[in-house]
Amino acid sequence: MTTDEIFFHGIPKIPYTPDAGLRDLLCFKHYNADEVLLGRKMEDWLRFSVCYWHSFCGTGADPFGFPTLQRAWNEGGAAMKTAKRRLHAAFEFFTKLGVKYYTFHDRDMAPEGATLEESNRNLDKITDLALQLQNKTGVKVLWVTCNLFAHPRYMNGASTNPDCHVLAYAGAQVKKGLEIAKKLGAQNFVFWGGREGFMSLHNTDVAAELRHMASFFKMAVAYKEKIGLQCQFLIEPKPKEPCKHQYDYDAMSVIGFLKHFGLDSHFKLNIEPNHTTLAGHSYEHDIVMASAFGMLGSVDSNTGSPDLGWDTDQFPMDIKNTTMVMKTVIEQGGLQPGGLNFDAKVRRESTDPEDLFIAHIGAMDAFARGLRNAVSIIEEGVISDMVKERYQSYSSGIGRRVDEGSASLEELEEFIKQNGEPKVTSGKQEKYETIFNHYL
Repeated sequence: MTTDEIFFHGIPKIPYTPDAGLRDLLCFKHYNADEVLLGRKMEDWLRFSVCYWHSFCGTGADPFGFPTLQRAWNEGGAAMKTAKRRLHAAFEFFTKLGVKYYTFHDRDMAPEGATLEESNRNLDKITDLALQLQNKTGVKVLWVTCNLFAHPRYMNGASTNPDCHVLAYAGAQVKKGLEIAKKLGAQNFVFWGGREGFMSLHNTDVAAELRHMASFFKMAVAYKEKIGLQCQFLIEPKPKEPCKHQYDYDAMSVIGFLKHFGLDSHFKLNIEPNHTTLAGHSYEHDIVMASAFGMLGSVDSNTGSPDLGWDTDQFPMDIKNTTMVMKTVIEQGGLQPGGLNFDAKVRRESTDPEDLFIAHIGAMDAFARGLRNAVSIIEEGVISDMVKERYQSYSSGIGRRVDEGSASLEELEEFIKQNGEPKVTSGKQEKYETIFNHYL
């Protein structure tokens, strides 16, 4: 293998071509990286990232079918040789697509060995190459995470496992993951508890498992500070799958957990909308809720099929959804050091290498449109003025005291004695929806 091996033949660097035709798909029609909106470049508002596991490790296999994606970088050779070819393919893709960030699990990047020491050696060798490619291309790591769910040792959980031996192994794996994050300059580190939950309450001590998980996170915080790792810690909520119930069920569950155990100053949330809808919420719900508490750190930008009961990790193409997300992102001042990571995979029927480009381009254009829509909504201020007017009773008098937290029940009673029954006021929901649709 040579470092100049080409994996995506015939595909140049993707250009911005706003006047391209309907059938011109290998170009951006809306995403213009250098366009300035509200004083910031579009690429800096969006901070796009490509995930390693779906895009370069995915095979198209599902519980009912064999792999369908035959990728040149995954064919033949020993595991470490294949890992190096895969990494070169990934950086060719990143640079041709024009994204500045990527994300990975430790076990995506390098194969797991027979021992922890061998796994660590494999990871050291592959991340040496990753660092070389980062320095050569300018592409950076948005976040690193550890795979604490796939190996059989983690079938009953990692930090919540009833066997402390397993928790110790997970801790050793995270220790190495944090060292790799520092080595590669990762801007965030994600914890996703796919096995942190239960299948049955009959054999589960919930209170103990939550304590152990909190202790595990505190150890991670301590080691991060010990080695001088400058990155943001993120927890990614998901209600179920693979567990029947996961402790990080949704944004509010995670925020409550963090505050209860005194961890809220050390963590923010990485919200994946497909997980949000699995929890029975609307697409944007957890993004809005996390942001309202100052806890939105990053977004795994994907979508699912609401009619299905599992995580499908599809590319986000719905402009209404992207507009709602970007409105929240702008209102909180951006996602940095987080970003919009495409934790999404092409369908198992989309087998051509160019499909990988088309999927990312379509999603990036969808978010670019969402960003422009959100900017227009905010700049014109029609909806925000209506909302402000709706809550105007809290701007003075007893309402202001309620808003400031200084009112008492006695004062509220006296207010009602003086003012009587409140009048019924229309919420004008359809009016808001009609005006919002104008921007789409």
